[in-house]
Amino acid sequence: MRTVLAVDGGNSKTDIALVAEDGSVLATGRGGAFQPQSTGVGVAIDVIGDAARSALGPASAPPYADHVAAYVAGADLPVEEEALRAEILSRGYGREATVGNDTFALLRAGASGPAGVAVVCGAGINAVAVSPSGEVARYPALGRLTGDWGGGLGLGEETLWHAVRAEDGRGPATALAAGVREHFGTGTVEEVSLAVHFGELPYGRLNELVPVLMAVAGQGDGVARSVVARMAEEVVVLAVVAMRRLDVLSVPMEVVLGGGVLTARDPLMSELLERGFAESAPQAKLIVADVAPIMGAALLGLDALGATEEARARLRGHFHALT
Repeated sequence: MRTVLAVDGGNSKTDIALVAEDGSVLATGRGGAFQPQSTGVGVAIDVIGDAARSALGPASAPPYADHVAAYVAGADLPVEEEALRAEILSRGYGREATVGNDTFALLRAGASGPAGVAVVCGAGINAVAVSPSGEVARYPALGRLTGDWGGGLGLGEETLWHAVRAEDGRGPATALAAGVREHFGTGTVEEVSLAVHFGELPYGRLNELVPVLMAVAGQGDGVARSVVARMAEEVVVLAVVAMRRLDVLSVPMEVVLGGGVLTARDPLMSELLERGFAESAPQAKLIVADVAPIMGAALLGLDALGATEEARARLRGHFHALT
């Protein structure tokens, strides 16, 4: 029986699953962050190998499976996907390999079939759409260089920005200032900014301010609500533009929402998203992802093998039992 090594590579961790063609999950493992832009392609692929050995045992050796289905952060452009795929094949991790952006795994995990839209809002933000005929619409997702706004880190930056300006008088008063001080245990917001500047506080920890932002917005703070509203608008725009490109705005489409900012199910954010989609894409059906994207990567791997629907159902049953 053929096997799939499914990979969900994210900015904070990498999950793998070895899956048989009948949908049985034979082993799972976890590795470190998958960050090819900062560590290089070779180091990123090392992470997959380390995760595979953690699942299969230290004595295991390539090939780990017949097909590697790797859906990972940092595969934002076709040239990046091909570079990662070539490295996987050169290591012999699998006899065949498919590499795609991790938004494709989110879509396959949350939607009822291969078609639909996925918007991920975790540390960063990205979206992809796949039409019923298989056409794809996607974004470069390179941050502000390619027009992106938001994500957890972006929201953290906005929260700190407004808090600083409220504290020193350049901006309107907002409870975000007190929220930032309380979260980091400082006497002033400026202390937080200086700690980040001097490397005493890792920049990535600004992501921790997202719950602060949501809590303050939920209490009616105008500044905080404006940031949350802009984030909701950006999620809707990403999905709607992708659907428009594929000419599927007028047909029912599942829109899968993933990433910590969206799966937290904040009441205000949820309300704004529902309202935004009702106005701009009334045929959209919103689905908040409730299973790990590794299931989506595994399903895409089974698709590549031409596995049966029974096999897909068995795989879904395994992962749904874990939630």
